[in-house]
Amino acid sequence: MSMSPAEQTPAADAAATLREATFVRLRVHTSGAAVAAAGVIGRALETLDVPFRIRATEAPDTTANDDVAAVVGLSDADADLELDPRDAVTVVRELGVDPDPVVALAGQYAAGVSPEDDTDLVDAARDVGVESRPGVAVPTADLADGLAHTTLVHASFSADKERAQAILAELSLPAELDAGAHKRVASLVALDATGDGATPRAVSAVERVLHPDATPNGPFATVGGFADVLDATVRETPGVAVALALGHDARDAALDAWRDHARATHAALREATTGRYERLYVLSCDLSSPGRLATVARLARDFRSPEPTVLAVGTGAAALVSTGPSGLDEQLAAAATELGDASATGSPEEATLRFDPSVEPKSVVTAVREVRR
Repeated sequence: MSMSPAEQTPAADAAATLREATFVRLRVHTSGAAVAAAGVIGRALETLDVPFRIRATEAPDTTANDDVAAVVGLSDADADLELDPRDAVTVVRELGVDPDPVVALAGQYAAGVSPEDDTDLVDAARDVGVESRPGVAVPTADLADGLAHTTLVHASFSADKERAQAILAELSLPAELDAGAHKRVASLVALDATGDGATPRAVSAVERVLHPDATPNGPFATVGGFADVLDATVRETPGVAVALALGHDARDAALDAWRDHARATHAALREATTGRYERLYVLSCDLSSPGRLATVARLARDFRSPEPTVLAVGTGAAALVSTGPSGLDEQLAAAATELGDASATGSPEEATLRFDPSVEPKSVVTAVREVRR
């Protein structure tokens, strides 16, 4: 379960501990924000010649007596450090190291943080070629591929590259996209994502994919696209996501995981059986991955749900998300006690649950509704 900000280790204290460590074990939440933060910290530790290991998992780690155990985006009473992903840049600066600006920006994007007030980070990003432009935040130069597999929006072209190609063809785009062409693509995406079946919340949710920061010298086409790949990949193949965040050559493997994640989650959202309760929208999906269910729930919250909180239930797993911090980690932890051999983890605005696959989805829904009363 994730911690409240008050429980987390201050950046200066974290840096002091990391600087003197003989070995650091970083255990991170399976989210794009947390794995990007671990990448920023890991790169700094490399610069300082401090040995480390990063694992993206909810499972506790075994440590030696002289190891420093740190968790990012998680709560662990036995850990030496509990770090908020949003503090990674500050921690690294306290270590006397400049954070990698593209990875740092991708992490902040994934965490929903605007870097506008961090002039040093913005200036460093500009120095490596990052620039704002019209268009959409996808990771690939191939727009049809990007639109079909982004998990930042849910639209008619989601998980359907042929449809994405067809609607892009209607725009008669030039071979080299200029500002006007990028604007036409952005308008198409905005209209499609807020059209038939979308809820009023989709109008604001779709803005996240518009007006991207382009990264011509980065591993992906845009900062938002990089964040999307990290978030999808860490839920599919955590080791690849960690390698990517650390700057290793994992781009192709990450894009494959991103595409797999998108196809599975968009299809599950379309095919889900739904139910509506007071302040809760429920989807029953044919999925067993907590990470995939979390993405389904988030997409439903942003583009399909008439309620602010969404529960996606699969086989042996479920995910609960909301429009803001609502104590969801505590709610699922309480629900887990009603479901026998079950466990929950996450944050106040996104949490996941594992339970025995023999448990019926309706029992999970009942348990969650009871603890939310």
